[in-house]
Amino acid sequence: MAEPRIVGVLDVGKSNVKLALVDTTERVEIAVRKAPNEVRPDGPYPHFDVDRLWAFFEEALADLSREHPPAALSVTSHGASGALLGQGGLAMPVLDYEHDGPDTVSAAYDAVRPAFAETRSPRLPLGLNLGAQLFWQQATFPDAFARMTAILTYPQYWVWRLTGIAATEMPSLGCHTDLWNPAQRRPSSLLARCGWSERLAPVRSAFDPIGLVRPEIAQRLGLVPGMPVACGIHDSNASLLPHLLQRRAPFATVSTGTWVVVLAVGGNIDRLDPTRDSLANVDAFGDPVASARFMGGREFEILSAGAVETADPAALAQILKTGVMILPSFVRGSGPFPRSHGRWTVDPQSLARRLRAAAIGLYLALMTETCLSLTGAAGETIVEGPLAGDPIYLRALAAFTGRPVIVEQSAGTGTAIGAALLATGQGRTAAAELLGDRILPPSDNTAFAAYALNWRRSLGG
Repeated sequence: MAEPRIVGVLDVGKSNVKLALVDTTERVEIAVRKAPNEVRPDGPYPHFDVDRLWAFFEEALADLSREHPPAALSVTSHGASGALLGQGGLAMPVLDYEHDGPDTVSAAYDAVRPAFAETRSPRLPLGLNLGAQLFWQQATFPDAFARMTAILTYPQYWVWRLTGIAATEMPSLGCHTDLWNPAQRRPSSLLARCGWSERLAPVRSAFDPIGLVRPEIAQRLGLVPGMPVACGIHDSNASLLPHLLQRRAPFATVSTGTWVVVLAVGGNIDRLDPTRDSLANVDAFGDPVASARFMGGREFEILSAGAVETADPAALAQILKTGVMILPSFVRGSGPFPRSHGRWTVDPQSLARRLRAAAIGLYLALMTETCLSLTGAAGETIVEGPLAGDPIYLRALAAFTGRPVIVEQSAGTGTAIGAALLATGQGRTAAAELLGDRILPPSDNTAFAAYALNWRRSLGG
C-alpha cells in the first residue's frame, strides 16, 4: 500500500486550534483553517468546548478536502488534559487545566501521588498534573466519575471521535501527568492507588494506526471510505519527531506557543529540578527526554498588552546599554521561577513600543536559556513556532547560550508536520534533510553577557 501523501491533521492548541493538510513529500502545510480555543465557564467547572471544536474540524475538513483530499488523518494536542468517557460520550466535561479546583484537594492528592523519582513529573498547581484533575473530579463529582468507563489522553479523545476506538499514548501520558513511569514504560503506581488502572484506555505507540474513520463521518464530510487514523501525539513531541529522525544528539528544540517548551535530546534527566518546572517528557519512541518550560506565549500577551511592535537592532542596543529589564514571572506557579512575582525595572509606559518589544525579546530569551540550562542542553538549539519570527529573541538566545540557533525553513509549524509523519510510516525512518537559517552567537558577546549577569543577580542568582 502506498504511503499517503496528504495527511489531514487536527491540531488542538491551548489558545487556538487548526485543521492542516500536510504534504508529507514536501513536508509543508498546503492548506490551513484556524479557530480560537475558548473555555466555557458554564457547567460544573470551566471546560473546553469540544462540540464547537468538533464542528469546526468537520467543516474545515470537508471544505479543504475538496481541493486536496487527504489519504489519512492524524491528531496532535496540548498536554495536561484528558477525557473521561462514559456510555456513548463524555462522562464529564474536559476540564480546563487552568482551573483551580484541584488545588482544593492538594493535601489529599499529595499524600497519594508518586515521587518524582518514579514519574519525573513535578508537582504543579491548578490542573497541570492530569492525575490531580482526576483526583479532584473523583472527590468532587463521585457519581459522574463512577459512570466513567475509560480515561483517554487528549489527542486520543479526538481519535476516538473519528474512529470510535479508545486509546492513550506515551508522549501524552509522559507530559507531567503523574500517571506514567518513563523508566519502566508503564503506568505509574498512582492508578492502582486510586483505583483507575482498569479504566485507563490501552496504551498504544504514537505510530500505531488506531483504526478507520467512522463510515458515517466519512460520508458526511466527503472523505474517502476506509481512511486510516494515526494514534496521535502530544504537540511538543510532534515538533520534536522530525529532528529525532535527522539530527544526532546533543541538540535541543524550543517549541513556542502558549507554552515555550524546551526538549533537550542528550540532556541530563538526573539534574532535573521538580521545583522549577523541569521534568522528563516522553518522545514518540517512548524514550524520556529532559524538558523544561514556561508560559512564554501567555507572558508575551501580558507584557505586550495587545500593542505588538517589532523591535530593531537600535532598540536592542539601547535596552542592553540602559539595562532595562523584565524579571519573572507573570504566570504564577509555573516556569523556572514559580514563586517570583514578575515586574519591570522601570515603568514600561515610559518606554517607546519598540524599546518594550526589545526588552520582551530579551526576557523571553533569558527564560528560554534558563530552561535550556536546567535540562543540560548542548549543541544546536532549534526554534519553532511564533518566536521563530522574532529576530531579537533569536539573536539574544544565541548570545545567552553561546550556541547556534536554528530557525526552521518550513511553511508549517513542527506540530502538524510531526503528527502527519505518524500516518505515513516515515516516522520510523530517517527524514529528509532539515534546513534552517543559522544564527551564530555574536563575536563580541560583552553586552549580552553583562545583561544576563545583572538579570540573574536581580533574581538572587
